[in-house]
Amino acid sequence: KLFVGISLSLIVIGIILIFLEIFIIPGFGVSGILGFLLLFGGIFSAADTLIEGVIYFLITFIVIGLLVYIGVKTGKVSKLWGKISLREQQQNSDGYVAPKPEYERYLGKKGVAITDLRPAGSVKIEDERVDVVTEGGYIEPGTPIRVLAVEGTRVIVREDLEENK
Repeated sequence: KLFVGISLSLIVIGIILIFLEIFIIPGFGVSGILGFLLLFGGIFSAADTLIEGVIYFLITFIVIGLLVYIGVKTGKVSKLWGKISLREQQQNSDGYVAPKPEYERYLGKKGVAITDLRPAGSVKIEDERVDVVTEGGYIEPGTPIRVLAVEGTRVIVREDLEENK
């Protein structure tokens, strides 16, 4: 009886790990492989012969496939998926504005701080308002700045000491 309990536990844990891999844990990983191995090992340890183990294994996968099919057809899977996935989209009309990737053109350019930069704020470069960050220091409004680097959509500036002379 103890051996049957261990086999059943391996099967149940294996199924749980496979479902975790499919529905919760993103990507291809350890939990799916471990779940498959535990399921496989539990089924074969419960069988008396190799043929019986193969038959149990095939029956298990047919039953799991049917359960998933029924879950999809009845909407249970999509309802579960709706609880764990993000359905909302950020729309420009709601105030979400994606950063502009063309900030590379500001590299090396000069401008003027129009807000406090502590360290984030806004500057004016070529008559355009640009959101920037400093290297870490505070810069007052009206201070000349120079663009040091652009990392993706992040524009990094520093006080332009040549302009302050």
